[in-house]
Amino acid sequence: MLPLATRLRAMERESVAAAIRARRVDPSGIDDVFDLAEALLADDSLDHAFARLDRRLLAFLAVAVELAPDDGRLALDRVLEGWPGIAPDAPGRADAALRLRALDERLLVLSDGEDGDGRGMLVQREVADRLRARIHDDLPDAAALAAPPPPGLVRGDDVDQGLVSRLAAERAFRTIAALAEIVAAVSLEPARELVRGGIALPDAKRLAAAAGIELDELPALMDLAARSDLLTRDTGYWLETPRGEAWLEAETPDRWRLLATAWRDRLPDELLALIADRSPIGGPAALIDEARWFYPAGGAWLDDRARVVSAEADALGLTVSGVPVPAGRAVVSGDIGHAVAATVALLPGHVEQVYVQHDLSIVAPGPLAPPLDARLRVLADVEARELASSYRVSAASVNRALAAGETAETLLEFLRGISLTGVPQPLEYLVTETATRYGRVRVGSLGPGEMPARSYVRSDDDGLIGTIAVDQSLQSLGLVRTGPHRLTSRFGADVVFWALSDARYPVAAEDETGEIVVLRRHRVARVAEQPPPRDLVAELVARVFDGADDHSTEQAWLSRRLETAARERSAVTVSVRMPGGDVVDFVLEPTSVANGRMRARDRATDIERTLPISAIAGVSDAPAE
Repeated sequence: MLPLATRLRAMERESVAAAIRARRVDPSGIDDVFDLAEALLADDSLDHAFARLDRRLLAFLAVAVELAPDDGRLALDRVLEGWPGIAPDAPGRADAALRLRALDERLLVLSDGEDGDGRGMLVQREVADRLRARIHDDLPDAAALAAPPPPGLVRGDDVDQGLVSRLAAERAFRTIAALAEIVAAVSLEPARELVRGGIALPDAKRLAAAAGIELDELPALMDLAARSDLLTRDTGYWLETPRGEAWLEAETPDRWRLLATAWRDRLPDELLALIADRSPIGGPAALIDEARWFYPAGGAWLDDRARVVSAEADALGLTVSGVPVPAGRAVVSGDIGHAVAATVALLPGHVEQVYVQHDLSIVAPGPLAPPLDARLRVLADVEARELASSYRVSAASVNRALAAGETAETLLEFLRGISLTGVPQPLEYLVTETATRYGRVRVGSLGPGEMPARSYVRSDDDGLIGTIAVDQSLQSLGLVRTGPHRLTSRFGADVVFWALSDARYPVAAEDETGEIVVLRRHRVARVAEQPPPRDLVAELVARVFDGADDHSTEQAWLSRRLETAARERSAVTVSVRMPGGDVVDFVLEPTSVANGRMRARDRATDIERTLPISAIAGVSDAPAE
């Protein structure tokens, strides 16, 4: 531990912070450099570090551990000389120096040169012990780690790229279309998240039906939407995010760009390096096999992440059943512009005009441009969503559009602008008649003086009010008749309004002056501006190093050695500075260390001694009895 503590004291604070973040050390309970060194050498921290080492680095470390003498000091040349006897694929001197530097940056091997490229190293005892235990348990030995890759991991590229790219583009389009339907459906009605995880079954069925997918396909798409920041969980519900709201208005190329960029940004560094250096993208089985070989200590986290990465790559058209396409290669290399161009060239183009029919249906002969689709959804309900989509207009859907701020004139003008067949008379009559009836039922909020009632429903048509009062589909609103033209409810006006709208009543919302107001149905998750989070690692580095000096470090080390001996009830040789300047050695068995003093039993005289730690010049192992 002392060599690592010494190295930490000599490092720049930025480098220490980077090492702590890479090793995911828990800052709690660390007060000095020895606490930090101890945390870095703990088994869980070492296992985390091993899991992120590729096979080249893990092989170098395993070889160094095997060749290192008892004191752990080893020359780089000794590793190179010993390598041919372990495996034939020995690194060159320059490559070996790079591997040593990488391990030194991770504080697994301490180099004796500047910038970690010296000619010698210290293999720390704790690192060696943990790696040996893992090699005897779940890791290959040094010879196997140092061996070259088997031929099965080097795959050829002998498929028809044109065919694969077309299939990938079709899959990407289906995924984008399904995600758009899910986000749009959530924007209208949030989906409830169960306490045990997963979406409530009624909401899951609703979203799957909207997207035109099987129920078991929904979780993967919801996760993809969440990881792309289109949807988020908030207070037990899935909600649309501001990014999702903007994404729905974007053109298909921009939608795909966002999804592909978010996919690449989420790639763990280990998988990104593997994908970029080897076969650009592999199917779930192939990628997991490669990940297991190139990251032998990766474990379950790497397997699970590889499965998700590969499945999402297929869904986004970066691969087809694990076969990479040019767009996928471009995304991995960071050339998103080239990837978008390659994909868009194969996607079906948007249409901007539709067929409006006498049976009140509207048919789009291809993917409708997103802004037109978004507005048409306000006026009509989606019936089928494929390359050619169909919509249907009803009195309820027209009423919904009017509640969103449209008028009969704006709706008919919109339809005339996009229709290839004009506006049939039945549809024009439906729009004008519904607009005439719109507002016959009004909903508004009540003041505190009428609690527990929070909202009212009114209409000059007492027959219509009577129908609403006995409507079984509205029973959950708890409507109470308070007059021939008036009902009240304990629910808010927005809840009552949308319930009446869904029940197809000509309802409008009004303010306290009786003016019609527009209500927006869907909730968008709005994250309040938060203060920047505490940087616990920076606080840890400051706590460990601020005010520390060589003397305090030395005293902390002596105290820790003595505390360990007291805890383990073992004897140590303690060198004590005497008043005259001489240093005398005592073989002591410490019993307690506190308040700058040590109490211990003197093995030679069998008496108890109390010594100030400031008088102790050094501590070493006791001689064998």
